[in-house]
Amino acid sequence: MISGQPGAIVLLGSGETAPNAQKIYHRLFTQLQDDVRVAILETPAGFEPNSEYVAEQIAGYLRKRLQNFRPHVTVVPARRRDGTLSTDNPALVDVLYDANFLVMGPGSPTYTVRHLQETRAWHVLRAMNRLGTTLFFASAATLAMSRRTLPIYEIYKVGEELHWKAGLDLFADFGLSLIFVSHWNNNDGGDVLDTSRCYLGQERFGRLLAMLPEEPARRIVGIDENTALVIEPGTARCTVQGVGSVTVCQGEWQEIFTAGTSFPLEVLGAFRLPEGADGIPSDLWQAIVDGVAASRRRRLSSRVPDAEVLALVEQRGEARQRRNWVESDRLREEIRALGWQVQDTADGSHLEAAE
Repeated sequence: MISGQPGAIVLLGSGETAPNAQKIYHRLFTQLQDDVRVAILETPAGFEPNSEYVAEQIAGYLRKRLQNFRPHVTVVPARRRDGTLSTDNPALVDVLYDANFLVMGPGSPTYTVRHLQETRAWHVLRAMNRLGTTLFFASAATLAMSRRTLPIYEIYKVGEELHWKAGLDLFADFGLSLIFVSHWNNNDGGDVLDTSRCYLGQERFGRLLAMLPEEPARRIVGIDENTALVIEPGTARCTVQGVGSVTVCQGEWQEIFTAGTSFPLEVLGAFRLPEGADGIPSDLWQAIVDGVAASRRRRLSSRVPDAEVLALVEQRGEARQRRNWVESDRLREEIRALGWQVQDTADGSHLEAAE
């Protein structure tokens, strides 16, 4: 079944495999109310020779630290726009149809933009979110979701002049103009060098802000390390999770939201939900809807009831033999709550996976 509202969009300041992240994942997995099916997209680190290792670090963390959820984790090696491992390759990208939790993490924000923008992977990712899938972005991927992104490697590592690059602008779909800054409170430089504001420091970041064109609707969203901003489009609410804070700025106005607090999505601007396939090629949108539905049918057909479900079915059969219809109906609902439904026919009762 396809969800009637978009999934959550999670932006992590840093620490996707840090001990503190376990509680964040736990809350998010609990909210899925379904088997946890994670797909990790390699694109942000696709330029690195060990990009598979980077993604597998996240996969291993989820399998070990969140083992109670028994997550099914798949790494999708879509690394660049061209070649066999392309972000436009349906054989790779369409694996995402089966996921209800999509992850992108560390790497380069500008590389992420270049190799995702207007590709099949980018359209599928956005469409899946509209169909109920949670999107989880960390560090470089968080930066890339901005309308304009920080070319942090180019400035901090290479020494290029201060400038902005176009971002993927994920939240344009929701009527918002947002610039995300991960590692907002970084202090790796100690007393010697200000490395806050994603390693650039407050002085250089202030000069970068002055370079932006006037746009009254724009918000700057700073996300501390080991901290997540969880945006719920369906309820129009935002929650801060983790150990730090989220800072929202608009011109001279600034507000800081500490961990555990919730605030209306309208703090980020004039929010609206996208209309169906808005901004996604119509033929691809239909293919995604059909692909998600087909994936669900395959999962349902391959499911096997566990011992608890089978025991309840047996109890219900005994209740029906006693003509205890109240108990029979109660057990039917209990079975239904475990994801199964009982069909009573002239040939007897049959168990099916619930939609």
